[in-house]
Amino acid sequence: MEQTPLYPVIRLNPNKDEAIRRFHPWVFSGAIHDAAQGLQAGDTVTVTDYNGEILGTGFCESDSIAVKMLSFDNRKIDEWFFLDRLNQAYAVRKAMGLTDNPHTNCFRLVHSEGDGLAGLIVDIYGHTAVVQAQTEGMALHLKEIVRALKLMPELGLQAIYNKSAEAMQRMGKEDAIIEDGYLLGNQLNELILENDCRYHPNWEEGQKTGFFLDQRENRELVRRFAQGKTVLNAFGYTGGFSVAALKGGAHRAITVDASKKAIAAAEANLELNGFSKEENACHVADMKEYVTQMREGAFDLIILDPPAFAKRHQDRHRGLGGYKFINMEAIKRIAKGGLLFTFSCSQAVDKATFQGIVTAASIEAKRNVRIIDQLTQPADHPINIFHPEGAYLKGLMLFVE
Repeated sequence: MEQTPLYPVIRLNPNKDEAIRRFHPWVFSGAIHDAAQGLQAGDTVTVTDYNGEILGTGFCESDSIAVKMLSFDNRKIDEWFFLDRLNQAYAVRKAMGLTDNPHTNCFRLVHSEGDGLAGLIVDIYGHTAVVQAQTEGMALHLKEIVRALKLMPELGLQAIYNKSAEAMQRMGKEDAIIEDGYLLGNQLNELILENDCRYHPNWEEGQKTGFFLDQRENRELVRRFAQGKTVLNAFGYTGGFSVAALKGGAHRAITVDASKKAIAAAEANLELNGFSKEENACHVADMKEYVTQMREGAFDLIILDPPAFAKRHQDRHRGLGGYKFINMEAIKRIAKGGLLFTFSCSQAVDKATFQGIVTAASIEAKRNVRIIDQLTQPADHPINIFHPEGAYLKGLMLFVE
């Protein structure tokens, strides 16, 4: 029986429906044959093949990605749709042991395409959910998303904070009118717990949703290897790697970041966990300058976790140069037998390219380097198997002779 589309229709060109039939969640503008008149970014649409067969439902975009798919059927997008997807996402986190965990009370509940909700991030910090819409469509459906979250008593939410304004601007959605603020309750002033380390999250003023949850397992890995070592946490933000290293018995951990607010938060997090900010200095500095002034052999464990040097493909060449420079300087100066944990969160830089850049940096540094481990994002940042672009966090654990 032929179905009637629930929303205005976008029809694809002949032979341009293969990716959608393979459940890839993006429709590019070049694949579109025609569309209902008057469509704007954020509108919900039904996508069909050239012959009118319904392929799914999604939100309009205004970029080269013209539609981000939410379902591959004729589905109504309402609070019940969001509740269904949120429950599916929660079941994954429960299976991974991230819910009701006495050692960790923060995790990512929704990871955009990885959870079938392209353009939506939901992070849980204790009894607070921080919601981030990265597309106009998600921004227009925040009320339904909040209602769905309220219908999940297992989360025990007392507050929901909307942290979408900066994200929309970062994604190039400057015209989207959206303000941050509480959609439920007020600030609870809760501490968060990650593998028994305590932190002050700051979703109101901090980057992303207030804490970099995607490095949880990598912080724990650093903790395992930190015993007795002098550690440099470069691009250290609020000191997560520093606290983890000190919890693992590091001799000293130095944190460097260009942001005064981040460094103040790092000092507070050190003290919160019983570590001296005098003995574990936190410096406001440009890391590209700091790394060239480091004394050789001063650190035997270095973490390089920079912001995305290449946020878009047009930034890629310059970004690769930045990654190569900081890795080369760190490899030159790390102590013999040192461990280097190096990362890239740039979606425009794939795993093979990042490893190639670190290889080139090692050649120029003239040090013998071994890859001990290859690192990535944790289980609560899942990668949709039909959307490999979701594998954004790349990392290497290196042994430098």
